[in-house]
Amino acid sequence: MKISVELTLSPLQDDFEPKIIDFIKKLRASGLKVKETPLSTQVYGDYDEVMALLNSEIKVAFEAMDRGLIYIKIVKSDLSDYAADF
Repeated sequence: MKISVELTLSPLQDDFEPKIIDFIKKLRASGLKVKETPLSTQVYGDYDEVMALLNSEIKVAFEAMDRGLIYIKIVKSDLSDYAADF
């Protein structure tokens, strides 16, 4: 089953940028399709692969920060080629 996941990692502390950059670089290195915008990062792929990656990398990211939150949206479908038609 293919999924699309949108993530926004928000470390609630000063010096937050290195935490976000490290998180995104690890997602990029996964071999999965990753797209970035100024407000979020999207990951596309097989459910088990994406969720295993997120499970481990979210834990690592949370362990590296004092306080933080992550917003996650999951869609059951690969929307990596989505283009608005309006």
